[in-house]
Amino acid sequence: MLVSLIVTTYNRPDALRAVLAGLLAQDDRGFEVLVADDGSRDDTRALIDEAARAAPIPIAHVWQEDRGFRAGAARNRAAARAKGDYVVFLDGDCVPRPDFIARHRRLAEPGWMVAGNRILLAESFTREVLADRVPIHDWSFAQWRAAHRRGAINRTLPLHDLPLGALRKLGSRRWQRVRTCNLGVWRRDFRAVNGFDEAFEGWGFEDSDLAVRLLNHGVRRKYGAFATAVLHLWPPENDRAREGENWQRLQQRIASGETRAERGLEQYA
Repeated sequence: MLVSLIVTTYNRPDALRAVLAGLLAQDDRGFEVLVADDGSRDDTRALIDEAARAAPIPIAHVWQEDRGFRAGAARNRAAARAKGDYVVFLDGDCVPRPDFIARHRRLAEPGWMVAGNRILLAESFTREVLADRVPIHDWSFAQWRAAHRRGAINRTLPLHDLPLGALRKLGSRRWQRVRTCNLGVWRRDFRAVNGFDEAFEGWGFEDSDLAVRLLNHGVRRKYGAFATAVLHLWPPENDRAREGENWQRLQQRIASGETRAERGLEQYA
């Protein structure tokens, strides 16, 4: 099964470099990478081109014009070019560990999406990691434990490998905590709900809306914690001017029971 890994980015090539380094170190090589670029400058393009030339896996750059925060549209454009049966969404500031793809593949199950979690790096530690190109994707648990003791990360618990079994399916109808910084979904299910709804412009809740519509379609949520955790570099503050409007749109979607996006994936098919 080919996995299509969609990485969202915007004008943060140093963070994207760290993410790509984690992806190129994966134990499982049965995947492709599509960088969903929300209008970055040419330095991001140059980085992706350089990585693609040297990579043992396909890396494609899917760019759109910079017209404000339109992460949903960027992901839709990339998903329209995906060749895999299974799609994993990852943010361009979330560094995967070497078993990330293998873990998502293991948890993939028809009729289910897998919502992973993350560990947040402190702002000062993030600056250090990016400036010195520290290969955190390959760190041992002992190194992360030491980082936690000095306040460089918020927690170490998600780094533990726990099987969980049937516990992964508790709360299977909950949309909360489903984030597209780390989400696996079958491409046929993503297409059935018409992808992300581009009516959600500006920061906020486009990923929650996708989760709600997938649940309305009959897809259930599987807990990906203690298996798929990513290393979240400290993020810059986004403009949240549209947050309230997007929240109201989400509440209307929850009440309606709708499954398909108003403006979604089908426009790129």
